[in-house]
Amino acid sequence: MKKLVIFGCGRLARIVANAILNDLLPEYYLVGVYSRTAAKAESIASAMTEHGRPCKACDSLEELLALQPDYLVEAASPAAMKSLAVPTLMNATSIVTLSIGALADTAFYKEVVEAAKCTGTRIYIASGATGGFDVLRTATLMGNAKVRFFNEKGVAALRKSPVYDPAMEKEQRIVFSGTAREAIGVFPTGLNVSVAASLASVGPENMQVTMQSTPGFTGDTQRVEITNDEVRAVVDVYSATSDIAGWSVVSTLINIVSPIVF
Repeated sequence: MKKLVIFGCGRLARIVANAILNDLLPEYYLVGVYSRTAAKAESIASAMTEHGRPCKACDSLEELLALQPDYLVEAASPAAMKSLAVPTLMNATSIVTLSIGALADTAFYKEVVEAAKCTGTRIYIASGATGGFDVLRTATLMGNAKVRFFNEKGVAALRKSPVYDPAMEKEQRIVFSGTAREAIGVFPTGLNVSVAASLASVGPENMQVTMQSTPGFTGDTQRVEITNDEVRAVVDVYSATSDIAGWSVVSTLINIVSPIVF
């Protein structure tokens, strides 16, 4: 059995915990959870314990890592990922992360790569609300690849963002155009998947990202297009809620221990 802990106990973390309770992750034992909101951690820990699977609600990252987990699922934020990554890897604990945007920081990226090499651990990037990482990597390796990323959101998702303008309530418009590195600077959590797609292909500075705001639109559309001299591939995913991100963590955890890897 692999010991698992979760950092961040919101909706996506609960999907992972429920997957364990429903025996979708039989190779894992959830031993601890942490959240800045203690009640959320207590809720998940209590649900696990009530089903005969003791789980500790921890008060800090240090207490979480003291459980000596094999894997830590990060479901918090890019800022949290930056604070926990190196201590977790140096604890000989691998990470499954949803906050891929943190890896757009070149210095941080190099730091975690060295920490992982030093301890023989890994960072697994969950696909979140997009996918096609295999074809992105393959087409990029073939050479001369160009990648574009398109995201569509409703106005409600952007009202607290730097790009919000009341005119967006009535008219569709492009609210951002730039590189994946620039995108994550403007939208620290809203465009994590663009960084994931860029890391699987041409890099955060070389992938162009466009975000469109559409009145009345619900959910997210993520579209990645890659072309080279021989290949054109498009991965187009619409998701009504963020649940697909939580399920992508479950899929990643299954892949880690599976004799057949997709």
